[in-house]
Amino acid sequence: MTDTLAPAPAPVTPPAKASPFNALKVLWVRHWTDQLFSFGIERPEDFRFRSGEFVMIGLPGEGAPDSGAKPVLRAYSIASPSWDEQLEFFSIKVPDGPLTSRLQKIQAGDTVLMGKKPTGTLVLDALTGGKRLFLIGTGTGLAPWLAVARDPDTYSRFGQVVVCHTVRSVADLAYRDFFTREIHDDPLIGEEAKAQLVYYPTVTREEFETPGRITDRIKSGDLFKDLGIDATAFSPETDRIMLCGSMAMIKETGELLEAQGLKEGSNAEPGDYVLERAFVG
Repeated sequence: MTDTLAPAPAPVTPPAKASPFNALKVLWVRHWTDQLFSFGIERPEDFRFRSGEFVMIGLPGEGAPDSGAKPVLRAYSIASPSWDEQLEFFSIKVPDGPLTSRLQKIQAGDTVLMGKKPTGTLVLDALTGGKRLFLIGTGTGLAPWLAVARDPDTYSRFGQVVVCHTVRSVADLAYRDFFTREIHDDPLIGEEAKAQLVYYPTVTREEFETPGRITDRIKSGDLFKDLGIDATAFSPETDRIMLCGSMAMIKETGELLEAQGLKEGSNAEPGDYVLERAFVG
């Protein structure tokens, strides 16, 4: 009788770990200035979000695919509304930025990475009801307002929607034509936007009909005077505010709103105003 060896067990291959990112095709790119650009990417069929939320966007790490380099990512507000079939983003260009120095060079057909879990507080759910909604942004902080201003729920909840956009130069007023003209042709909310939406740009470093920082125009009362509102400050009874952009603007405006009796809201407890803490500090 001879001994026989039992066959060695087959090696067990561990299941592949699911990636936390979608690799998505770039559909278009638009360069507004040498510092600002927008781009659109395909939307996965199972990707759901609320207008105003943000998601992580990035590119694979530099080097060979098998080098183990980690992708470079940063939070981006989704500039398209929740019903749109594609996803739009609005970005600055930083020459030596870890991400934007490369992202600004993407072209249609390229691939970008996008996180699978959108989140954020710049959503209608985080606000209580009111008469007017002020969407206040500086620079690329305009991005979430592009989504909120195209959401039908915005116009059913508020009688007037004011998009305030503060930039340094007139050329930085990206989407100016969209808010003053093109949105009126939107098949879903065009009529509502024509009747209820007001676009209020301000420019800080060039001559302009509404010059200066938005915070200064709030403090002086010029914002309300220009809009024909019989008030010199925001009211907790009628006004709801969303803030996005520079940390300085958000901090200063938040303090103004608190002093005027408005309370910050959140997804868990809606309030009079909201800001996106993911971009602050």
